[in-house]
Amino acid sequence: MLSREENDILTRVGPGTPMGQFMREYWVPALLSSELPKPDCDPVRVMLLGERLIAFRDSAGRVGLIQNHCPHRGASLFYGRNEEGGLRCVYHGWKFDVAGRCLDMPNEPPESDFKHKLRARAYPCVERGGLVWAYLGPRATPPPLPEFEALALPEAERSNFASLVECNWLQALEGDIDTSHAGFLHWGGIAPEDVTPDTFLYWAVKDRAPRYEVVDTAYGVMYGAYRPAAQGYRYWRIAQFLCPFFTQTPEGVLGYHAVFKAWVPMDDHHTLAFSVRRRVLDALGNRQRFSVEGQSSKYPPVRAARLPNHTGWFGRFRSEANAENDYQIDRSRQRAGDYTGIPGIQTQDQAMTESMGPIYDRTEEHLAVSDVMIIRVRRRLLGALRRYETGEVPPGVDQPELYLTRSGGVVLPEGADWIAATDELRRPFTDHPERLERWV
Repeated sequence: MLSREENDILTRVGPGTPMGQFMREYWVPALLSSELPKPDCDPVRVMLLGERLIAFRDSAGRVGLIQNHCPHRGASLFYGRNEEGGLRCVYHGWKFDVAGRCLDMPNEPPESDFKHKLRARAYPCVERGGLVWAYLGPRATPPPLPEFEALALPEAERSNFASLVECNWLQALEGDIDTSHAGFLHWGGIAPEDVTPDTFLYWAVKDRAPRYEVVDTAYGVMYGAYRPAAQGYRYWRIAQFLCPFFTQTPEGVLGYHAVFKAWVPMDDHHTLAFSVRRRVLDALGNRQRFSVEGQSSKYPPVRAARLPNHTGWFGRFRSEANAENDYQIDRSRQRAGDYTGIPGIQTQDQAMTESMGPIYDRTEEHLAVSDVMIIRVRRRLLGALRRYETGEVPPGVDQPELYLTRSGGVVLPEGADWIAATDELRRPFTDHPERLERWV
């Protein structure tokens, strides 16, 4: 359990808060590139780390992320004209480029040089891996981008996804590093006889109480959750937490899969989850799959249907199944053997984390052995925050290569050193396709 003060420190992300300042040292995913499909397209409202910002793509294709309120008299730049290399406020015609420079003040006398003295708050943006990354931190020259393997994949081999979660970033992230819940929330209706023997899913549903080993890393925390597999072997699910809000979940086959998720705080009560992953082909190579846990007609779909985006601050990537309709829970299906009655893995996760409230009061929780990864990540973040306040650079900020690691499932002999035995498999850009065919 956390103290109330520790809970507040970890969950509050607005400007000037300890965690907010810590996160601003990193490049932060802000949008999918596809949200700004072409030069001079419609601007997009972006809530990011408690700030209301406007994203736009200028005539040259560059992306800008600028303050919502025009520096003149505060009208929203969302209503601006995106034209000829800048965003023009329609109130008085003041125009700003992607760097926040004022290009034009048409209601001022021609001899005025005021436009050269004024600047809107704007944040550097770069595009990589289908994402728009923004730097909101204090450095005049931003640090390098993290070098996730998935970011280097060609577009045809990469899947990008985003989803709004209506709760604090930390409880959303903690659901992603909690592997034991999968045996119940996602696979609770699957029995061992429902799936192919000697596959990852078979072992996972045969033993729903994995044991854990957890280690600190230079970039965050890594866990290995293991359970019995074939005689003399163990099935390991290896996953990563990477500062400040990235995860690599253990779905797929270690040595092949490339994935990361970013649990980006919009504000204290809303999170935008970005996922970038390698497209995985099944044995026939004729359809795309996002998990190779095993095969079962009872395995729930990963993604939920979406509501159409709207232009509000929280109008992007909303699930059709949500709190207002009880996440479309079907009690008759639940009674008939569907463990939750809630359709889809993503919706199941969202229902649980949002049901805790906007920010869960962690002084009320009772942690168990299965929460060892969650406990360690909290300690790691609190320790990194304390060191940051004394002047230490946050983990990974200046070492982008630290993010070149992997997650996934693997079968190892009993007694094997799981860290040493998976060292090569966790190295990026070293494909082992034979492993994919063995365990699908």
